[in-house]
Formats: sequence, structure tokens, C-alpha cells
Amino acid sequence: MNGKKIAIALAVIAALVLFLSLDLGRFFTLEALKENRQTLLDYYRNHRVGMVVGFMAVYIVQTALSLPGAAILSLTAGAIFGAVMGTVYAVIAATIGATLAFLVTRYLLRDAVLSRFGPKLERINRELEERGLNYLLFLRLVPVFPFFLINLAAGLTRLPLRTFVIGTLLGIIPGGFVYCNAGASLATITSMGDVASPRVLGSFALLGLFALVPVLYGKIKKAGTRDP
Repeated sequence: MNGKKIAIALAVIAALVLFLSLDLGRFFTLEALKENRQTLLDYYRNHRVGMVVGFMAVYIVQTALSLPGAAILSLTAGAIFGAVMGTVYAVIAATIGATLAFLVTRYLLRDAVLSRFGPKLERINRELEERGLNYLLFLRLVPVFPFFLINLAAGLTRLPLRTFVIGTLLGIIPGGFVYCNAGASLATITSMGDVASPRVLGSFALLGLFALVPVLYGKIKKAGTRDP
């Protein structure tokens, strides 16, 4: 590992230690958001650009370091900026943060992992290279795997960066809007379960299945051409 990789690894570790030692997670709760919402709104009225930049910076760091609090940050975006603009800011920030996590994983860990597990990852790599966008959209839309885990796992494959960015940006828009829209009506939310209802999760699952339709069609068509 060269000096640049060591520096990046140390910076990530230092940020994680700082987050845990200062117990910054206490600010990423529904109770803290409700308690400080008016203060945040007042600051936004007087410093609009600064508030947007500051919020997006926090969201990018949180996502890049795979820290807890993404759902609360999306609710915060809706509570401060409204459902539409909150979704825009949250989705852009989350995409940038996810891309950074993807690059750090690929830059620091990819070669070592592939040297050991290369043959086992070959089939996954091939599928992602051929139909990566559809698979990634499915993973982003269907809340089966944690958001941060998809970022890290994708970084270990040969998935093109452009495909990762596009798939992430498009795939998180529905979920981002749901949370930002809920944040715009923060007073009606008593728990995170009020946002991620079974109906909402079912809708995401349906969207994810639609994303897989081209993949399944391609497999069926390919299998048909091989039949005598």
C-alpha cells in the first residue's frame, strides 16, 4: 500500500473515531430533528446558500463514511427545504457520498480482494458489466440490502463508475422523495416506522422488479436462441 492509500485509510479511520468519540450520532435522531427544526429554519431564512452547502456537506461525509443517519438527514432536507428541493439536495449529496465510498473501496481494497476471491467474483463482475445498470437499480429501489453495503460491494467489482453514478442517482430518487415529503410534514411523524410503511416498501419492491424486466427478458431470449 503506497503513501496515498495509507493517508486515505488514516483519514477515514480518524473521521470514524471522531464521530464515535464525540457521540455525534445523538444529533441524527428524530427527537433531535424535531427539537431543533425551528432553529434550522431560522438559520436557513438568513443564510440560504450556507445552509444548503452545509447540509449537503454533512450528507456527503455521512454517506462516504457509511455512518448512520441517512434517513434522518433526508427527513431534515424535507423539513428545511421542502419536499421537492429537499429531494434534489438529498439525492445529489447521497449520490456524491456513495460515489466517494465506491471509489475509496475500489482504490484501497479492490486489488487485494480480487487477488484472493477473483474466480468467485468473476460471474458477478460479468453480470454487472453486461447489465449493471438494471441490477444496480434493482438493489437501490428494493430495500433488501443497506445503502452503504451496496456502495462497498459495488466498489469490489468491475462496475463502471458512470454506471454506478447513474444507477445510484436514479435509484434513490423514489426513496429520497418519500422521506423528504415526510419531513415536510414532520409534526405528523412519531417514529421512523411512520415513513417506511409496508405499502411504501411494497411499492419500492415493485419498482425494483420492473428494473429487472430487461435482464430477465435478455436471459430468456438468450436461452431460447440456444434451443434446437
